[in-house]
Amino acid sequence: MGGALVTGLLSRGGWPVEDVAVVEPDAGRRADLVAAHPGLQVVDAPVPSLADPRPGAVLAVKPEVAEAACRALGAAGVRRVLSIVAGMPAARLQAVLPDGVAVVRAMPNLPALVGAGVSAIAGGESARAADLDWAERVLGAIGTVVRVPERQLDAVTALSGSGPAYFFLVVESLVEAGVLAGLAREVATTLAVETLRGAGALLAETGATPASLRADVTSPGGTTAAGLRALEARGARSAFMEAVLAAAERARGLAR
Repeated sequence: MGGALVTGLLSRGGWPVEDVAVVEPDAGRRADLVAAHPGLQVVDAPVPSLADPRPGAVLAVKPEVAEAACRALGAAGVRRVLSIVAGMPAARLQAVLPDGVAVVRAMPNLPALVGAGVSAIAGGESARAADLDWAERVLGAIGTVVRVPERQLDAVTALSGSGPAYFFLVVESLVEAGVLAGLAREVATTLAVETLRGAGALLAETGATPASLRADVTSPGGTTAAGLRALEARGARSAFMEAVLAAAERARGLAR
């Protein structure tokens, strides 16, 4: 996700390469980043920034090293941190940072890799409007950004963070169903992927509700009605609700 952010900032966000620096302890990964983004400053440890009076940093590390990384960022003079560390409350990060350092938590999702992600951001106790604006500008380079209270991030994780996996499962199922109905796997895959791509675009671009669009496709007594009846009979709607609730509960457990 950190790599996706760098690519988004430089290619879609319009950030000059000299305004972005990456801290990467792994030598091989550092070489890959330099090769992919000529002119990008890639170092093995945080260094003080003299160019910006309020430098910001994105924290994209494993939870077990997040607090140590924050200490290093604080020592380097960073004044705002955008954390995409799963399950790590803002208060825990602020506790190891110097007084006054703002923390903004975020939950981006996997489509950020192709610039089509959606991220939710929540400000910690020290975060101000300018800090949230900065975080939104950063994450806007990889997709849509919404703002929520921090207490809602577990629900965000369950819905949009885990949501791509639910989507991929639906695609898998549709492909297998197409094969079972007699289609070649390649044809079934193309039909399933492009159908869901188009349906998503229709939903996003028309502003219509999912329920109204579903009704538009469903003729009385027709094929779609028969298919929907089979899905409802097997609890498809309830299964998705239970999946999101189970994921949210798991996210709350990881944060404890």
